[in-house]
Amino acid sequence: MKILYRFFAFFIITTIGFSQSKPKEKFLVENGVSEQLANFRKYQISDLTYNLLFEIPNQKSENINSKLDVNLVLTDLSQSLVLDFKEKSENIKSILVNGKNSVINHEDGHIFINQKDLVLGKNTISISFIAGNLSLNRNDDFLYTLLVPDRASTLFPCFDQPNLKATYKLSLSVPKDWSVLAGADVKEKVGKGDFTSYTFGESDKMSTYLFSFVAGKFKSVTQKPGMEMTFLYRENNPEKIKMSTDTIFNLHQQSLDFLEKYTNYKFPFQKLDFASIPVFQYGGMEHVGAIQYRESTLFLDNSATDSEKLNRAKLIAHETSHMWFGDLVTMKWFDDVWMKEVFANFMADKIMNPIFPKINHNLQFFSTHYASAYAEDRSLGTHPIRQHLANLKDAGSLYGAMIYNKAPIMMRQLEASMGKEAFQKGIQKYIQKYANDNADWNNLVEILDAETSLDMKKWSEVWVNKSGRAIFSDKIEYDSKNKIKKFEIFQKAEDKSNNVWPQIFQIGLVYSNEVKVLSVNIKDKNLVVKEAIGLEKPLTIIYNYNGFGYGVFPLDGNNLNLISNLKDEVARASAYSNLYENTLIGNVSPEKAFDCFFKGIQKEENELVLRIVSNNLNTIYWRFFTEKQENKVQKQLEDVLSERLQTNLSANIKKTLFGLFSSIAYSDSAKAKLYQIWNKEVVIQNLKLNEDDFTNMAMNLAIFKHEKADEILEKTRTTITNPDKKKRFEFLLPSLSKDESVRNAFMESLKDDANREKEAWVSVGLANVNHPLRQESAQKYIRFSLDLVEEIQRTGDIFFPKDWLDNTVGRYSSKFAFDEVQRFLKENPNFSPILKRKLFMATDLLYKAQNIKKETE
Repeated sequence: MKILYRFFAFFIITTIGFSQSKPKEKFLVENGVSEQLANFRKYQISDLTYNLLFEIPNQKSENINSKLDVNLVLTDLSQSLVLDFKEKSENIKSILVNGKNSVINHEDGHIFINQKDLVLGKNTISISFIAGNLSLNRNDDFLYTLLVPDRASTLFPCFDQPNLKATYKLSLSVPKDWSVLAGADVKEKVGKGDFTSYTFGESDKMSTYLFSFVAGKFKSVTQKPGMEMTFLYRENNPEKIKMSTDTIFNLHQQSLDFLEKYTNYKFPFQKLDFASIPVFQYGGMEHVGAIQYRESTLFLDNSATDSEKLNRAKLIAHETSHMWFGDLVTMKWFDDVWMKEVFANFMADKIMNPIFPKINHNLQFFSTHYASAYAEDRSLGTHPIRQHLANLKDAGSLYGAMIYNKAPIMMRQLEASMGKEAFQKGIQKYIQKYANDNADWNNLVEILDAETSLDMKKWSEVWVNKSGRAIFSDKIEYDSKNKIKKFEIFQKAEDKSNNVWPQIFQIGLVYSNEVKVLSVNIKDKNLVVKEAIGLEKPLTIIYNYNGFGYGVFPLDGNNLNLISNLKDEVARASAYSNLYENTLIGNVSPEKAFDCFFKGIQKEENELVLRIVSNNLNTIYWRFFTEKQENKVQKQLEDVLSERLQTNLSANIKKTLFGLFSSIAYSDSAKAKLYQIWNKEVVIQNLKLNEDDFTNMAMNLAIFKHEKADEILEKTRTTITNPDKKKRFEFLLPSLSKDESVRNAFMESLKDDANREKEAWVSVGLANVNHPLRQESAQKYIRFSLDLVEEIQRTGDIFFPKDWLDNTVGRYSSKFAFDEVQRFLKENPNFSPILKRKLFMATDLLYKAQNIKKETE
């Protein structure tokens, strides 16, 4: 009978909002959740609740016996009911439908319930099953669920689509010394020998990807900075715990207070608790009532820089913002997943203003978003912010810098074009109208359109539905008195399309004693800047002076030395960024750009700007210089950094400079200096280093082939005090080995998905193996890495395929690596288009290096 259930037909339902019209055509139920199946189920199902029991054993190798009761109302019995369960059929032990045994029909990740067993109206389906492990993240003494975007159905049978929101009643049986956290409060706790049973209250309504629980050996603390909150954590460093705990609670409350005021909507859920997890794949995940974070981001000590403190605060603000944007109002379908992310990032940027009043927030916004957005948007793999999605099994591919970084840039342009008050009013209406429901981009556009004279549909068409960026040029004429007679700017799409990005930005005309700043609002392919007519000829012109514009701007290559002298921090950051982008498209030589960045690291005293300068210099050094060019500048770079570290600079600046020094300290003299610092023989005044910094130094010394590398690694291993961090370091040791055969064995071990479970660890290990100094021996694994990537997508979480590519072939700039990619693509003509985009993004610098480098290896 299975074959019949595999190929039976449903009807496509054409929907307006959530209402349905007559069926139009038939479709097949396929692997994953197709948009057609999702639309039919939205029409078919309502009043959905899940009652779940998971019995978690002591050993992670043992099965988790589980039970599910699904209560729902059905309005259509023309076809069977389809639940999603992407596990082995033998994991399903029994099915009861309305109290009667039902045949188990399971194929292609779906359970089919015969309509003969169902009734119109209320139904109850009871399933006894073994929980799937793929998204349970089981460790020896803790586990946590991570079900975004379509992984709920790898854990338990459900209707795994965002527009079928439900409430949950969860019960957990766990080892007696474990703590638990979920989306509702514990209502009952009962000891049963070596185990404890917890019964949670009924949760708020949420989509399946937001359901979660955490269980394991955690410490717990509860505070009431306003709203009462509970925090589970595993960190054992007393200094970090003391310095961070109160701040973590306060940042959540400050974020909550801002969002309630901005949205004019009270916090919408029962509780706001959170857990920090050492091996967490992402920065954070916005589960309703139980946010999860990567532990290392939350717990900081006195060595933390302002940037690290700001990043922590932004992460907390981002996840708290999701309570309104994503959890309360959820996208109808994952093609609009970008909406929840753009608002979370956009609101987080706003929340930072009152929390960090001394920070230049325009600079912080620029440094956070622009480099990452450009890195993907300039590549052959670029795509629009909003992408079509036919099946939820491909939803993980939608995540990336277009969502997290370009979208906030777009949203800031939109707010500037509409006006802040009109924009906020529109957002408040949107939240009010779609609270506890689902909405898409068109729903928001309709609301915002009523608040502005801007043609929202036309504006969003290019910014949201098209990919790419503008390349700007100018035409300036001067009269006989050296005054501006004509000033016109032009834009064309980098991808040669006819797209035009309406945008607002500033142009700075730099004179010896002042900068004349002109505001520009370009809406077409060209614009005459009338305000410039009659002004004196400037020493140089700095485009995108306020960092609002998006694209590659004209650059005065003869006056790059003036960039470091600009008094405005955002202008410096924008100019340095524009120099880098012009270098990548061939307008400036890498030597000339390097010289400008080299001057920047000698003068810059703003941490955020210095990070931009340092990162760009580092990239040019390792990616675009030949070995001959590297040798020419390495000693001078090392000496300048060493000298500047001895001067009277802030701790933030010294930490950034030291990071750059540590990354290039591979000469004998530099290794000796780095070793002395690692071994605490030399202490640099006002350079604050913690255990993680010393671990990173040890790894660099091993990669740089220090003569005492084995001793350094072993001493580091024995001195790490955090057991989770020690496990991480032990995992990484083979990737650091001086023995090529050991590194080869590490790479080969990654064929087994069990060895890829700790994805963040794997990414670091890959970066170690594929470091530029080791690429001659590692390049044989480029094809190995490419051949594995489809399995990586199948078994890994949403960011892992791109991380895998970034830290393998994405680390190279050689002709050999380029040829390997071309050969792979030629031999795999049916390679996934989704993964091909990721590959093109990861290899953007590899492709550009073929044109930029003067010599090839």
